[in-house]
Amino acid sequence: MSLTDVETGEFTGTKDKDYDIIWFVEACLSNALRLEVYVRDAERAGDRELAEFFRRAQSESRKGAEQGKKLLAQRLRA
Repeated sequence: MSLTDVETGEFTGTKDKDYDIIWFVEACLSNALRLEVYVRDAERAGDRELAEFFRRAQSESRKGAEQGKKLLAQRLRA
């Protein structure tokens, strides 16, 4: 059994469900940053279709981060 199987906030001081939202937001924001590199790579290669594909994915990552931040704020106020 690993720590992730038994960790419920005892070690981190943060409940799993809150930690999970925090992790999700961080992953979305990190993904949005990474996708900016991919957009620029596609643009340098002259591939507009691919650049637009990555922009749409980046937009969805930003939306996920914003939704996660709102949800986390609501839950932390409660």
